[in-house]
Amino acid sequence: RKAAKLAKNLLIGLIAGCLGGILGVGGGIVMIPLMVDFLRFKQHEAHGTSLVAVVCTGIVGTVTYYLHGTADLLASLLIAGAALATARLGVRYCCVLPEGNLKRSFGVFLLLVAFLLVFKPYLPNLLDITGNLPLKIVAFVILGLLTGFLSGMMGVGGGVFMVPMMVLFIGVGQHTSQGISLLAMIPASALGAWSHYQRGNVRTEMLTGLIGGILIGTYLGGSVAHLLPEMPLRLLFTVLLAYTGIRYLRTK
Repeated sequence: RKAAKLAKNLLIGLIAGCLGGILGVGGGIVMIPLMVDFLRFKQHEAHGTSLVAVVCTGIVGTVTYYLHGTADLLASLLIAGAALATARLGVRYCCVLPEGNLKRSFGVFLLLVAFLLVFKPYLPNLLDITGNLPLKIVAFVILGLLTGFLSGMMGVGGGVFMVPMMVLFIGVGQHTSQGISLLAMIPASALGAWSHYQRGNVRTEMLTGLIGGILIGTYLGGSVAHLLPEMPLRLLFTVLLAYTGIRYLRTK
């Protein structure tokens, strides 16, 4: 029975890691539904445990993207520093919401991001940060503040928010946005995971299998991402977000 549980955890980690590496996200949008549906986690436990795994995704993904030259250290540090200021607030908000409301909020959030990605070709970049360091700093700090709150609240690394916001409104390329996201999500995810752990929302006995799968999957996914053009990456991102968002909106 223990071997079967370990295999389930390993498979979930592998799937989440592959997706995280390919799309530059922590993998929480896959891990959370799988933990709830197949491992019978409570929603708050899934969010807390997911964040621990997301930290591992961020570390391995960052190394992989850095080796491929798709990273922006300054942007990542600005987002990460700002996210630390709001991650605990997001966790606090998560813990006061009833489970059903938390699920529906998560669904609305994912559908909004999917909608924006569908209409990306028709949306202008709101900011042109090329050669404008002060504007770049302001843009990424604001993005970091929003990301930290959403990371703590939703149990995800924030990549599902960061990547489309950078692509849609700041004009950063898809691959570079994903590289920035993976590094930037680490500090806020770690802080959010610790906050959830203090509230008893982390299932530590499940982490061995999850993390093992994530380490392998993230490296493979990050390598595959650099073999794909931008449009297939964006399409995969959109379909996954829409499917998951609809499932969560149907929560009773």
